Amino acid sequence: MWKFLSLCVVGLALQASARDWWENGNFYQVYPRSFRDSNGDGVGDLNGVAQKIEYLRDLGMDGVWLSPIMKSPMSDFGYDISDYYQVQAEYGSLDDLLRLIEKAHSVGLKLILDFVPNHTSDEHEWFQKSVANDSYYRDFYVWHDGKINSETGEREPPSNWLSQFKYSAWEWNEQRQQYYLHQFGVKQPDLNYRNPNVVAAMKDVLNFWMDHGIDGFRIDAVPFLFESEIDPETGTYPDEPVIADTSVCPDPSDWCHLQHPHTNSLPECIDMVYQWRQVIDIWKLEHNSTTKILLTEAYTSFENLMRMYGDGQRNGSHVPFNFEMLASLNKDSTAEDYRYYVKHWVDNMPEDVYANWVLGNHDNRRVASRFGPQRKDLLNIFLQTLPGISVTYNGDEYGAEDVEFSWEDTVDPQGCNADPETYQKYTRDPVRAPFRWDATANAGFSKAAKTWLPVGEGYENNNVQAQLAADNSHLKIFLAVNKLRREEPAFSGKSVDPVVVDNVLLYERNPPSGNGDSFLVVLNIGDVDVPLNLGQYAKKVGQQVEVSVSSLQSGIEPGQVVDSENFVAKAYVGYVLRLI
Repeated sequence: MWKFLSLCVVGLALQASARDWWENGNFYQVYPRSFRDSNGDGVGDLNGVAQKIEYLRDLGMDGVWLSPIMKSPMSDFGYDISDYYQVQAEYGSLDDLLRLIEKAHSVGLKLILDFVPNHTSDEHEWFQKSVANDSYYRDFYVWHDGKINSETGEREPPSNWLSQFKYSAWEWNEQRQQYYLHQFGVKQPDLNYRNPNVVAAMKDVLNFWMDHGIDGFRIDAVPFLFESEIDPETGTYPDEPVIADTSVCPDPSDWCHLQHPHTNSLPECIDMVYQWRQVIDIWKLEHNSTTKILLTEAYTSFENLMRMYGDGQRNGSHVPFNFEMLASLNKDSTAEDYRYYVKHWVDNMPEDVYANWVLGNHDNRRVASRFGPQRKDLLNIFLQTLPGISVTYNGDEYGAEDVEFSWEDTVDPQGCNADPETYQKYTRDPVRAPFRWDATANAGFSKAAKTWLPVGEGYENNNVQAQLAADNSHLKIFLAVNKLRREEPAFSGKSVDPVVVDNVLLYERNPPSGNGDSFLVVLNIGDVDVPLNLGQYAKKVGQQVEVSVSSLQSGIEPGQVVDSENFVAKAYVGYVLRLI
């Protein structure tokens, strides 16, 4: 099973490269709850990840990011942390995590933790002490008396702010006799970053995990860290305006019904990222270690994403996740749309940083389902051949698709806060279904009689083991293009200049030093075959080109030489062509 994978990394250790481990890197997101269950309880765990660590190495990854594993009552499946210094018991123990770190390092992988700093669980000790008005923790969270309705005399929330999970972002606490802010679930109270003790406490968390061998952090929900301060004239928080076109989001209880100038993407959020970068840079210097990195999640403006990198004086996120394509491209997008988003990022990012490309994650429907299953290989080829950093969500490498769940099987709080008629618009369960390893029960994910989410249908014929055994498959195509990415100097450069011809996207990748082969990437986004004279779109094209990698339905074998003047880009097919 592993013979083919091993071939894909032959020679990697011989590569002489001055780049740091994360630069131009390949990152893989593991959703631990759904990756591999080692103890048969139906829930994935850390030992399960450790059992499959060689698979991640052989995919050609540099870093592995684990979705939240810290102690939690699991109201939001780990995004409600009750202890930043402990591992959630169903995922394992701190010792299990330390063994996983050691094993990852032994095979050449870096391990990155999900850091959830905007809020804690309401079961966290800090919140319990804040509720009790402890003098130190009283202002660890955002509290307010609320306001009195002049007509009814009833106490109401201090503002109209809404939760990401719908309804008011304010919840009354009977013990403290005040409202607390929760921009996500009711059981996820927001920390108060205007309190310097909160800032110091969260920096201590970063240092603790670096002390234990963690190589970096993916920081969750950065734009929500700060809110506007209380208006001194009214003594309360300012309301947020309703969106101009309410037909886009007509439900007044839905987060999207409001604009968010007071609760989202305040300048202080970016400053906090700079402070965290300083923490990890200092740790690296003091311990003479390899680089520790920050990856930041921020659905925010393009300008803010550029600021995440740094301000010219201070460094920020190494990888401010580029969600432009994830949020804006879909099955109806054109090649010109793809070209725009590539150029928009590459042409506007600061100097001396790396672009990054993200098409899928645990919060959005599967790439193959959003773009159409016929584009599975094309999209992986696209992701792996662009300059900079690539991020892959577990399962996308073998073309996983959404697994649809009934209302009865829905467990995601974002879906459960909806209703049987609308839950599918909100639920994230379809992208979190268990990983498909083989054709055994539960797709080899678990030996339990019942898994936390059903595996879904069709896994018997579509799984990692079957794709590795096949003559060709989505997974083998992913491995092949990643091998090129790691071994060919042409893919180490930072520049790219795509062109569009009849809904086909084309771009050259040339070795920065001039030493090595050049490649032409051809992606037919559309549903019509397009004849091309490739010499018109690449400088180094001769009469023939070699097809290094192509989509499963291309009908072309790897290494096949074809006529460059009469090339036909088939509908939905991606190609990586070696210029010979």
